[in-house]
Amino acid sequence: MAKMEGSHESLTVEKIELFELEHGIKFTELYKKFIQDFNGGYPVPNMFKVSDEQGEGVLNLFYGIGDMYSNLEDYLDIYEDRLPNGFIPIGNDPGGNVICLGINKEFYETIYFWDHEEEYDEPDMSNMYFLANSIYEFLDQLYEDSQE
Repeated sequence: MAKMEGSHESLTVEKIELFELEHGIKFTELYKKFIQDFNGGYPVPNMFKVSDEQGEGVLNLFYGIGDMYSNLEDYLDIYEDRLPNGFIPIGNDPGGNVICLGINKEFYETIYFWDHEEEYDEPDMSNMYFLANSIYEFLDQLYEDSQE
């Protein structure tokens, strides 16, 4: 599994639940554990396969909760009307694309790549690419750049 560098202060379950309540969302159980353990940061390694068509992606960072540059709260506001229903942004790549977590019944726990270059007026699944069944499965899939 990838290591996390630059993580922020640990979160209590109470802080996570307060964040959920304030923003009207319910994190998945595995994501709660992930955000409690790491609270954002830079994964190493950070490469992943998006799809045969899209090729590889680079994971820049995961968002955290609290007073920080990569604050999940800010990104929830930015992408509220841009992502399909049932998804929240949890990280990004250097090009403005987003790593998303499925939080509704149909996509629960799944991780998707949202391609901003294929964004249309109304959010739909046409620019969403399945990556993994959970945040930890996604972390296990990250690999080193073979070009370095």
